[in-house]
Amino acid sequence: MSPKHADFLVIGAGSAGCVLANRLSKNPSNRVILLEAGGRDLNPWIHVPVGYFKTLHNPNTDWCYKTEPDSGLNGRSLDWPRGKTLGGSSSINGLLYVRGQKEDYDSWAQRGNRGWGYDDVLPLFKRSESHENGADDFHGGDGGLAVSLIRAKTDLSEAFINAAVEMGVPRTEDYNGLDQEGAGYFHQTARGGFRCSSARAFLNPVKKRPNLEIITQAHAERLLFDPKDPRKVIGLRYTHKGQSQDILLNAGGEVILSAGAIGSPQLLELSGIGRGDVLQNAGVELRHELPGVGENLQDHLQIRLVYEVNTQTLNDAINRVIPRVGIGLNYMLFRKGPMSLGASQVAIFAKSMAGLETPDIQFHFQPLSADKPGLQMHPFSGMTSSVCQLRPESRGHIHIHSPNASDYPKIVPNYLSAHADQLCAIRAIKFARAMTKTKALSPFIVREHVPNSNPQTDDDLLDCARNVSQTIYHPTSTCRMGQDQMAVVDDRLRVHGISGLRIADASIMPDIVSGNTNAPTIMIGEKASDMILEDRKHQSA
Repeated sequence: MSPKHADFLVIGAGSAGCVLANRLSKNPSNRVILLEAGGRDLNPWIHVPVGYFKTLHNPNTDWCYKTEPDSGLNGRSLDWPRGKTLGGSSSINGLLYVRGQKEDYDSWAQRGNRGWGYDDVLPLFKRSESHENGADDFHGGDGGLAVSLIRAKTDLSEAFINAAVEMGVPRTEDYNGLDQEGAGYFHQTARGGFRCSSARAFLNPVKKRPNLEIITQAHAERLLFDPKDPRKVIGLRYTHKGQSQDILLNAGGEVILSAGAIGSPQLLELSGIGRGDVLQNAGVELRHELPGVGENLQDHLQIRLVYEVNTQTLNDAINRVIPRVGIGLNYMLFRKGPMSLGASQVAIFAKSMAGLETPDIQFHFQPLSADKPGLQMHPFSGMTSSVCQLRPESRGHIHIHSPNASDYPKIVPNYLSAHADQLCAIRAIKFARAMTKTKALSPFIVREHVPNSNPQTDDDLLDCARNVSQTIYHPTSTCRMGQDQMAVVDDRLRVHGISGLRIADASIMPDIVSGNTNAPTIMIGEKASDMILEDRKHQSA
């Protein structure tokens, strides 16, 4: 079969990849191919906000990764959902729109990554966004990504916010504005009762462009290199419908990896780019030594505390036939009610101890409780108070263990391995428990269901964190940006030592942002597209 040709080949139609396909194909002279290993986003549950209950842990829409047993979690292995469809993880996530702190991006820039400070990236956040309240100093009003406000407010959610206020956290209407600190309601990527994934926001409006080709069920095998220049990428070999096929770059073209914090380092290693000992052990010939590939893995670990309460929650409605039918009818007829909500209602960004300049913990409040998303609700009126450390110091890694592209890499997060993270986990649990003792929230609390061991000492609390914590699905930084020996890409996202290849996804974050990662990853797609087109213009000048 004759190879296809492209000016830009984007691998991965996730949060960043859909943005890149949109922006790079705007010029009709650019031939763009977008490859997605998953299928099209035809599953109707993808588009229902609460549909993540049906798409998580579903092998048709979720890659269903699992971590290696982690000593930091007392030997537990965690499920790591990743989107397996157009839109990537933005099609199965909790719809929560969070950018992080100004200081996150300023820190990136201060480490030598030019053009990545907050003042540089804010216009990109605004460009991608269509906020329900319209444009202002911090938000965009006419971008592709719909951002809406949560209106389903209950006595319990208000009590949760007021409990934080009692503990010194200011109330906020916009944690994405001037100051992140505060307690309020999440903003969510939805419009008219439907999820607004990256595919819906950026790909659907342009998918019929004649210069854009979208290929699904296309599994990348390895990068192709110039026989005369072993460090120049000229294309990709992939599997489609059981056959290996090639895509070759036109002169001056580029491959952009947007396969995520798992897929991007995996493809680099399959192509011989990475740590020599890792590749040798996996049976892959080393082409270019880049020791940082797959290293520096970071994730947000949430400590999920569950309480039985004395007021009805979604547990009661979902566990009973008639109320459950009513929820469905309310959504079908009016696009309202619990089915129109994202994964959490209330966001709290707080400081776990005095003297901190910015929040170091984040709460996700849910008026429901289950052992984990997608499973049956508990048989009592329950709420979940989930708290995570915003800037963990623990570092893990992701590496291949065979030359077969269909074999999942080994994921080793090393959760709670850093002493600072252990101390923060202890403070976070104490903060969460103290909230339940406030005047606002204590009247609703019947008992603590998780943890059920009633931990009291710091050692007990740390052991509790090891036993009950779950990922919040934010893997980042496995191909981090920088100029040092462990950096994988430079500040224009070009892979060090390799021409014709960039990476644009959450893997390039030097450090994880202080919050949910979907919005920052979309911003990375915006930033990458600008730099790619700028370099293309200079190349042809």
